[in-house]
Amino acid sequence: MRDILTFILAGGKGERLDPLTRDRAKPAVPFGGIYRIVDFTLSNCINSGLRRIFVLIQYKSFSLQKHLLAGWDVVSSQLGEFIDVIPPQQRVGSDWYRGTADAIYQNIYAIKDYNPKKVLILSGDHVYRMDYSRVFEYHNVKNADVTVCCVKMPKASAAHFGVVEVDRDGFICGFQEKPQQPKTIPGDPNSIFASMGIYLFNREVLVEELTKDASKKDSDHDFGKNVIPQMIAQKKRVLAYNFADKNDKPRYWRDIGTRDSYYQANMDLLRQPPKFDLFRKTWPIRTYHEQYPPIKILSSGSKDSAKPGVILNSFVSGGCVIKGAHIRRSILSPNVIVENNVQISDSIIMSDVVIGKGAKIKNAIIDKEVVIPASAEIGYHLDLDRKRFAVTTSGIVIVPKKAAFEK
Repeated sequence: MRDILTFILAGGKGERLDPLTRDRAKPAVPFGGIYRIVDFTLSNCINSGLRRIFVLIQYKSFSLQKHLLAGWDVVSSQLGEFIDVIPPQQRVGSDWYRGTADAIYQNIYAIKDYNPKKVLILSGDHVYRMDYSRVFEYHNVKNADVTVCCVKMPKASAAHFGVVEVDRDGFICGFQEKPQQPKTIPGDPNSIFASMGIYLFNREVLVEELTKDASKKDSDHDFGKNVIPQMIAQKKRVLAYNFADKNDKPRYWRDIGTRDSYYQANMDLLRQPPKFDLFRKTWPIRTYHEQYPPIKILSSGSKDSAKPGVILNSFVSGGCVIKGAHIRRSILSPNVIVENNVQISDSIIMSDVVIGKGAKIKNAIIDKEVVIPASAEIGYHLDLDRKRFAVTTSGIVIVPKKAAFEK
C-alpha cells in the first residue's frame, strides 16, 4: 500500500446541507455525537494501511483544518508518512477547484513529485467502512487502468446516483448520471450499480486523462461526468469493484448529500441492531477527543420527590449533564446540558447546547451552542417551526448554530 498516493476531496460547498454548512465544510459537519464526517474516510485509510494522504479543501475550511490538525497527527513523518491539507493554490491557472477532476489536476505536481504507482481518490463526505487494500488487489488481478467502486442499489433509486453499466466480466461499458431509465446489473433487472465516487487509477493513466480533460472547454472537469465516460469511449480498462459482502449483499454506504440523508445516517447508528456499528474494535473510527468530565445523570425534583429520568436507545457523549429527562432514540454530543422534565426523541443534539426545563424536542437537529428556553417545543408544530427554522422534506426541524429564540 506504500505505492498508493491518496487524495481526499473535502472542498464541496454542501449547499443541500444548509444550515449545517453555513459555517463549515460538509466533511466537517459533526456526526454520531463525537465524530466529523471526514473521520470515516480517514479511518478507512489508516485501517487499510494508507499513510500518504492529501486532503483537498476549499470552502469554509477553517473548522475542518482545526479538526485535522488536532486529531489526525497519527502518522510518522520520519517514515515518509503524512496527512497534509492542501487548499487551492492556483498553480495551473486563476480558478478555484472547478470539479473533482480539476481538483486533482491542479495538484498534479504532487503526483509527479511522489511518483506513486497508483492514485486513490476518495470523497470526504461519505459514511462507510472499506478496506481499500481489497480494491488494490482486485485492480491488479484484473489489470485495470482505473477501478470505480460501486454499490448495489434498488433500481428505483437510480435518479439519485451516477449509474454504472457493467458487462459480464465486471468492466464498465457505460455511465449514466442520475438516469430515469437506468441500465441494470446483468442478471438482476431490479438493481443498479451506483458509483461511490471512489477511484483507483494507475498513475500514468490518471495524468494522461486529467491532461486531456483540462484542455476541454466544454467539460465540467468531473470524474463521473467527464473523465470516466472519456475513458470508456477510448476502450480503456475501466473496472467496477462491487462493494459487497461474501453473500453479495451490499455493504453499508451513505452519501451525506442532503439534510434528510444526514439525519437518517445518524439514526442508522441507533437501530437494533445498528445498520452501521461504531463499536467494532477491529476497525476503529478515529477522531479528535476534547477533554470532558464524565457524563452526569441526575434525578429531577427534591430529594424527597425525586423522579428518575429515562434514556433509551441513545448515544450520550462526554461532559453531558442530564437532569431527570426522558431521552429516546437520540444522539447527544459533548457538553450538552438537559434540565428537568425535558423530553427528547428521534433527535440529534450537537455540542454545547442547553435545553431548558420542560422543553420538548422531537424529529430535530439542534446545531451547536443553542440555548433552548424552558417549555419550548420543537418538532411538534411544523407550521410554526417553518417560520423560525429550516424543515426538511421528511419533516425534520433544523435549528442552526447559535440560533436565538424570541422571548
